[in-house]
Amino acid sequence: MTSFASETKDELCRAPVSKKCCAVAEMYGVFAFCGVFSPTEARIITGNRKFAKRAETLMQTAYGLTFDEERGGDGGKISLVVRDAAKIAAIVASFGFGELVSMHVNLGVLEEECCRVSFLRGAFLAGGSVNNPYKSYHLELISRHRSAARETAALLGEAGFSPKLSERSGADVIYFKRSGAIEELLTLLGAPNHAMRVMEAKIEKEMNQSVNRRVNCDTANVSKTVIASEKHTDFIEKLRPFLSDLPDRLRITAELRLAYPELSITELGAMFSPPISKPGLNHRLRKLREIAESVM
Repeated sequence: MTSFASETKDELCRAPVSKKCCAVAEMYGVFAFCGVFSPTEARIITGNRKFAKRAETLMQTAYGLTFDEERGGDGGKISLVVRDAAKIAAIVASFGFGELVSMHVNLGVLEEECCRVSFLRGAFLAGGSVNNPYKSYHLELISRHRSAARETAALLGEAGFSPKLSERSGADVIYFKRSGAIEELLTLLGAPNHAMRVMEAKIEKEMNQSVNRRVNCDTANVSKTVIASEKHTDFIEKLRPFLSDLPDRLRITAELRLAYPELSITELGAMFSPPISKPGLNHRLRKLREIAESVM
């Protein structure tokens, strides 16, 4: 069974790449959030075959290059590697760097909105994950390049998002916990179907919570009714030998309370002819209690 994150990446891999600049931008995001990117080696490690295939296509579209090595793929992780110095130099140059000192986000290469979205898509494909929304709301991007992570968070901020930052096992983590932000980001990156699934999960959870609150409220009301009825019947039972001596309005009240112990005060009041209001019936019950206490 595939995970929600893997299915989301499958949908993202169907996003078209119509311009070379967007292919470069997406690979920029991939390399900024992949397993390894250094002056001597670039390594993309993924368990998603569709992403691995997309990365090969993007490499060709963006740079006219191929990976030097591809390993794995038989149900395990796939490793795409570049070690050729000339290839790495060409990739680094596409990021606007003369040479790679440290990986960071060059906004000059991402001036167009489509390129910024492509960069973020590549970042998610390489270093992202999103939880099944029926379990919890959590989307994250992980990079071992601190500057790139911080600058990507700033890029998300410019796009109207408010990501959180943390560290985990020597890596920087950009993450979201709000379902609305996750929906919007997945839609922006090109996964509207999975954004809709997040929304559906939220609606279902809210409906379930509403039903639970109503059930709990009804249960609490029933409990209150039962407790109140037990108190009433306790003191009315003490008055049973004296019921015929009571005024009609109190005698009828006592008889009805004993006959219908399961009813609430409002429901019991409706049994009278004419009906009695809740305050009026409570007043009669208080009088019955006072009389019961006086004869005890």
